[in-house]
Amino acid sequence: MKDFNAFLLRGNLVDLAVAVVIGVAFGAVVTALVGDLITPLIAALAGKQDFSGLAFTINHSRFRYGDFIDALLSFAVVASAVFFLVVRPMNALVARRHKDEPATKPCPHCLSEIPRAATVCAFCTRDVQPASG
Repeated sequence: MKDFNAFLLRGNLVDLAVAVVIGVAFGAVVTALVGDLITPLIAALAGKQDFSGLAFTINHSRFRYGDFIDALLSFAVVASAVFFLVVRPMNALVARRHKDEPATKPCPHCLSEIPRAATVCAFCTRDVQPASG
């Protein structure tokens, strides 16, 4: 039972649970945005009242392609929001972090500039510790 409690209280599991809850809430907001604002706006420009009512019938089977258009718009809005609000800022932070790291370090023995990942100095041929980080 102690192991199970430790598993449940690990930071990763709690973070994942929070992410799922926020993701579901965000999905509901985006669905409402698309269904109540974007779709009617596009439908008004196209001359239709609402996309969700668009359908056709073949052999008594009803194909509601308007609902598919709504779902497609929801996906596009969610993907755009994730890209512009999460992916791009994270890529910018990572690029800035790597930009600040020097590519070389001084050899502790002869003080020549060597690559950060080097384990042997090219100038004095002595062993060196690779730079951390």
